[in-house]
Amino acid sequence: MSRIIANWWRSQQFKLAIRRGNTRQAMQLLQEIQKSGARLSWLEKLFRDKLQLEISSQQYKQEVKTLKNNLNDTLQELENRNLDFLTQPQNRQVLVPKQEFIESVYKKFNLKYHDQTKLQCTGIDQDIFNDIEENLIAYLQDELSKIPEKQLKLKLEDALKDINNLKIGQDPSYAFSLTPHVYFMKYFLENVYCLYLAWFLVYEAGLLSKNINILDIAAGPGTVAYGLALFLQSSIGFLQIPQMHISYYSLEKQDAFQYRGLQFWRRYIESRKSLINAYFRFVTDDIFNFNSQSSNLPENFFDFIIISHCFFLESNKKQQANSIYNKIINRSIKINGYVILIIQDKKLFKFYDMPRTEDISQEKYIVNQFVSDLDLDLVWYRYLTSRDSRRPCSAIEFAKFADEKLPKQLYMTSLIQKYFDQRHNSNYKLDDYVILAKK
Repeated sequence: MSRIIANWWRSQQFKLAIRRGNTRQAMQLLQEIQKSGARLSWLEKLFRDKLQLEISSQQYKQEVKTLKNNLNDTLQELENRNLDFLTQPQNRQVLVPKQEFIESVYKKFNLKYHDQTKLQCTGIDQDIFNDIEENLIAYLQDELSKIPEKQLKLKLEDALKDINNLKIGQDPSYAFSLTPHVYFMKYFLENVYCLYLAWFLVYEAGLLSKNINILDIAAGPGTVAYGLALFLQSSIGFLQIPQMHISYYSLEKQDAFQYRGLQFWRRYIESRKSLINAYFRFVTDDIFNFNSQSSNLPENFFDFIIISHCFFLESNKKQQANSIYNKIINRSIKINGYVILIIQDKKLFKFYDMPRTEDISQEKYIVNQFVSDLDLDLVWYRYLTSRDSRRPCSAIEFAKFADEKLPKQLYMTSLIQKYFDQRHNSNYKLDDYVILAKK
């Protein structure tokens, strides 16, 4: 009887939400009703069908709008630039996806699609990631050995406490000298793992060219560049291409992150056999104080603009950041350029006060809303996850799953256990949406 009453009560709340025009609450209640197994009323079915129709209509309108904009922009580009891009095809050569290499990545990373957007990953390219991990350990040990042992413990504790604010959705102050080092130990490898796969998806879609200009907003130590470098390094033996030319522009508030990122790049990436000719430019600036009109960001220059994990829950900050991102994108991206957005699953759904769910129509609605809030058009997105479910699980459940199924950071674990008394293994894990969009 209590179940019948609960179902009746949810239906009444659903009707009330519809009357009040509270679409967000109605979506959440519909999800609860469907999960309970109760039969849907005609109103609930109508609302469900309306949502699916809106998503289809939104995608259709975006496709039409994108095609029109591409046509108009291309015609304008031809007129303004005197066909320069047609007379320089060597600068726009796309890397044609090679099936043998794609299959190799799928096998090594144990990639598995559960539906059209959810891509589970429980593997890794051991040769590539063990190599960078081992060299990162050597770099960190060299750096930490320069600090007296008594000071080192206190400095590491302060930096760890600061950077752990990321776990509760707050911004660290980044005011401590060893914050970049702790970031390298706790988050860097995992983020590079994610960026590797993001670039792989771009390559698989046939959108990666041999000469590219990249703007990395809130770049940290340059995980975007590292992810691309490792991806290209793993393609050696599969892709027969001339050496690539990459112009990488880092826009980051913390100069210590930029400095340490470049320092390790010179020590590690530039010492390896590589297809990359990379040119770096660093601008240390807070995006909230950023003025695109007075900045030295080049106009119509970047093939890719990447914003990775730099999104804000607080409403005013979110609106301000979105406005600045939009100005930068409109000013600096090429007419045929792309924007890559990477955001953690729980933060994306928290933006819109919605629970994580296996309902793909709801997920598409939220992703489209997120992209629309940045005044962009969605091209495609993938949910990269270590687990086979979108729904959250307990910390104990995940720890057991990670220990049994996920690749371990073999070298980094020993260093973290030494300095932070961590008892469990550090793993490579994913819970991010990789979203490709256009202006």
